[in-house]
Amino acid sequence: MADTGTRILFMGTPDFAVASLEALLAAGYQVIGVVTQPDRPVGRKRVLTPPPVKESALRHGLTVLQPEKIKSEAALAEVLATQPDLIVTAAYGQILPKALLDAPKYGCINVHASLLPKYRGGAPIHKAIIEGESESGVTIMYMVEALDAGDMLTKVVVPITEQDTYGSLHDKLAPAGARLLVETLPQLLKGELAATPQDHSQATFAPTIKRVDELIDWNKTAEQIYNQVRGMQPFPVAFTTWEGKTWKLWRVEKVQTSGVLAPAGSVVERAADGLVVACGQGSVKLVEIQPEGKKRMSMRDFLLGAGASLTIGTQLGDS
Repeated sequence: MADTGTRILFMGTPDFAVASLEALLAAGYQVIGVVTQPDRPVGRKRVLTPPPVKESALRHGLTVLQPEKIKSEAALAEVLATQPDLIVTAAYGQILPKALLDAPKYGCINVHASLLPKYRGGAPIHKAIIEGESESGVTIMYMVEALDAGDMLTKVVVPITEQDTYGSLHDKLAPAGARLLVETLPQLLKGELAATPQDHSQATFAPTIKRVDELIDWNKTAEQIYNQVRGMQPFPVAFTTWEGKTWKLWRVEKVQTSGVLAPAGSVVERAADGLVVACGQGSVKLVEIQPEGKKRMSMRDFLLGAGASLTIGTQLGDS
């Protein structure tokens, strides 16, 4: 049975965090409020949109705080006024100041989507796929002022398949982290868990994805490009260019091609179901793309229309 007397303040922002918040509530814990990022403009029309955690919190009738900067004096005072016994964070998006870390009786713990000390930072799920890992997982650890560097409490391993994308792995890790959280809390609150320091010499990092990270470098191997595409699907989506216009690459496949040497990024085959492009080593077939200013479509459909001029030897990545 959950400890309903412990005052828990939850801090999180994206969909990944929603599973942990709702697991706490379903288990009967006393969540006294939620801290999340401010509403942001989203989409082409820049519609002001609340973060997923805010939407979940409001559905449950919880108080929501949305400071722009958690380290500001006003924000800190507002959060401390909630008098939490424990702070639980999951992908909140800001590093907490020492005054906040030191305030709760049971400290501050974080639900992080990697097997620490691997992939500290804001994009651990993307990075695990992009790097071709065979497994990922969730670590629950104490928070410190440094990025994802606190002592670890519990872990769960989640396998990654060759077909997993960022989206599918996210949808495995979010509930796995939520389950781990509710399994961890009883021991934590009873003082029965021993924390394990991270080996900082083994730390790797997964900084937030930037535009330059989305661009395909055709000099990379087919394996690397395949992993990059699935590691950014469905967000933010990897891209290449043709005749100065952007193509988002939604799905590619690794293909076996004959030993013909061709410049990286050049078209080597127009297949019935896609376009085969040479990489620095090996080739990939572009199966689903989104041309600039158009909807997502199969490469087959594109080749029947605007792509009719894409002939063998055409070079992609030309800007």
